[in-house]
Amino acid sequence: MLLSQQMKRESNARSYPRRIPIAIREASGIFIKDVEGNSYIDCLGGAGTLALGHNHPVVVEAIQSFLSEGYPLHTLDITTPVKEQFVDELLASLPPSFARRAKIQFCGPSGADAVEAAIKLVKTATGNRSVFSFHGGYHGMTHGALSLMGNTSPKEKITGLMSDVHFLPFPYKYRCPFGLGGDLGISTGIHYIQNVLDDPESGIVSPSGMIMEVVQGEGGAIPAPDEWVREIRRLTKERDIPLIIDEVQTGIGRTGAMYAFEHADITPDVVILSKAIGGSLPLSVVLYDESLDRWEPGAHAGTFRGNQMAMATGIATLQYVLRNKLDVHAKKMGDLFMSKLLKIQNEYKSIGEVRGRGLMIGVEIVNSNESPDQLGAYPSDPDKARSIQAECFRRGLIVELGGRHGSVVRFLPPLIVNEDQIEQISSIFYDAIEAVDKQEMKLMQEV
Repeated sequence: MLLSQQMKRESNARSYPRRIPIAIREASGIFIKDVEGNSYIDCLGGAGTLALGHNHPVVVEAIQSFLSEGYPLHTLDITTPVKEQFVDELLASLPPSFARRAKIQFCGPSGADAVEAAIKLVKTATGNRSVFSFHGGYHGMTHGALSLMGNTSPKEKITGLMSDVHFLPFPYKYRCPFGLGGDLGISTGIHYIQNVLDDPESGIVSPSGMIMEVVQGEGGAIPAPDEWVREIRRLTKERDIPLIIDEVQTGIGRTGAMYAFEHADITPDVVILSKAIGGSLPLSVVLYDESLDRWEPGAHAGTFRGNQMAMATGIATLQYVLRNKLDVHAKKMGDLFMSKLLKIQNEYKSIGEVRGRGLMIGVEIVNSNESPDQLGAYPSDPDKARSIQAECFRRGLIVELGGRHGSVVRFLPPLIVNEDQIEQISSIFYDAIEAVDKQEMKLMQEV
């Protein structure tokens, strides 16, 4: 009944319920239960929002304590003891090289609003108008953020998007944009980007900034090599181009480090955070080097930038992640999960690549019956990916799809996931692929 009501009353833009037809009644940790009592392992986790899983005791306690103290729920950008403690905890979680020069802007509740703020910030600070983004990048669905998106489908029918956005190649091991692969493909990409930045005939006016994910999330869990990230930082720093790192999905331990940019040991100019920093409640911020703090009072605002309860749950989450070294745990569990997925890949040619970092993992599903390209990569198989997702769901595992043509099965389990649960997830995924393969063979035999 609830699913029928949702279909009737909600916008046609709804997405998750089309592939995950569930009405959730309760949730705890990595598990959720629907209104009919069926249990599922949640490897979507609010698209990476639930660092500690559902209703973690420290988050629930933070909410109860906050309410019992009579703190205000909403303060715009007026400060409170809770807000100041949140800023303290957030800065303490960041590398000192960045934190000691950082200013913070609280934004509206979504990561997309923080992206909008970051773009306005660098344009104001530099006086320039063009922005560099990357193929495969995802930065949100608001008008400006959509302009920065690699995926063209959501913006095909949207006119008047932000002008002067220019896209650069992102390193993609399985599908090298230059058809070269390996170290040569990576070095060629850097050479190309340097040439674009320095060529007076590139057609691109002086940039206000460059925005990128160190591990592309919606783009298919594609990690950038550390050396490539360092080279991007070198190129932008030498040319005074503010480097914006979008950590909306990767931040707070997800990739096996507190922040994904730490893997490459760089210091960005701007960091965008949302999702996990609110401890499951809506919150987003932009942190940036103090030299960029040139905008006027009121240059960016947002009614719900003063979400005090989200700051309280954010404090609890940050403290728990740091105290229990969940970034280290995420690396350990991610390595274990990857090893199990690689074993599955050895059995099934429909898996083109297993990739990711920490607990941000993607499995690219391909059609091995077609001819591969010159580097051995087979064409994407989005139909099979959807079938695998559906089979996972039927077996009690919730996963999401992403990447080119929606052909990448994505795993974003909470950082608290343990070895037994990794084993269970891997087993269900194996059974789902096996079932889809058997269905395909039966259809081929019938034809």
